[in-house]
Amino acid sequence: MMSSDQAKSMAKKLRAALGAGEIDVTHGKALELVAASLGFADWNAAKAALAPTALTAPDAIEFTSCNPIIRFFDEAKAREFYCGFLGFSTVFEHRFTEELPLYMAVQRAGVQLHLSEHHNDASPGSNAFVPTTNIRAFHRELSEKNYAFNRPGLEKMPWGLQMQVHDPFGNRLRFCEQGA
Repeated sequence: MMSSDQAKSMAKKLRAALGAGEIDVTHGKALELVAASLGFADWNAAKAALAPTALTAPDAIEFTSCNPIIRFFDEAKAREFYCGFLGFSTVFEHRFTEELPLYMAVQRAGVQLHLSEHHNDASPGSNAFVPTTNIRAFHRELSEKNYAFNRPGLEKMPWGLQMQVHDPFGNRLRFCEQGA
């Protein structure tokens, strides 16, 4: 059985091959393409199903991802910002009943954010740090949208090139290409 390290290596080689042909894809997109070619819905499903790496003992603790919970107050504004502006797509939505608050997840390129209207799930004004590849392309994509409420810039930080966006609810997402 293929390991997740082998699939990551395939994604790296795919990205390099496409780049040689002047087709630029992010590492996250390459992972998603490899996952699809192996028959998985997305990279998270592939990583969960693929054999552990040779370096990881079967009983070793491994944190495979982190899904921050972000508080929001208006469903339409949240969808406009996270799906319309940032380009995420909805993974799931949950309400205990129609009149109760919404809890949903959105994802893009390997990262999943949980968005909640429930007052105990998160505090407004939170920060989420999102490691990112090809941040300049993502910045260009967002800049070309001319979104009236957010025009993020790129900032060189000691840990990498960072783009900070503010959602309509006072939360900040810091997308960062580390080492860039």
